[in-house]
Amino acid sequence: MAYTRGNLAVKEKTATRGQNPRYRETTKVVTRRSPLPIREKLLYMVTILFCVGIMGGLLWQNSQLYDIKRQAFNLNTEIQNINVQVKELSIQKEKLEERIPEEAAKLGYVEPVDEGVHVQVPNSTTTENQASDVATVR
Repeated sequence: MAYTRGNLAVKEKTATRGQNPRYRETTKVVTRRSPLPIREKLLYMVTILFCVGIMGGLLWQNSQLYDIKRQAFNLNTEIQNINVQVKELSIQKEKLEERIPEEAAKLGYVEPVDEGVHVQVPNSTTTENQASDVATVR
């Protein structure tokens, strides 16, 4: 053993200075997280379920609104189509009304001279509600 600066209890480190050691001792700090308590887990789960429920409700409400708007749009287009058909049919009705006198003349009908139409009702078919035997229509 060599004398090192007046102390004989010190080991010599000459053999390990120049060489790499075969293994290197490393320490790794491992921190373990403590598990969450059951109450805290339940709180998180209830919070998440609440948020999912609110989002689901909003989606359902928006889908209902979309359906209502779509139905209103379809009804508006149907109303426009029906209005077009009504205009076409009213034009066709006017054309047919203009042809009535011509067709009646062809068939031999004539316009009455006096106003109103007199209808004779026989006594055997009268009911209690009829007031007279002759009805006048104007």
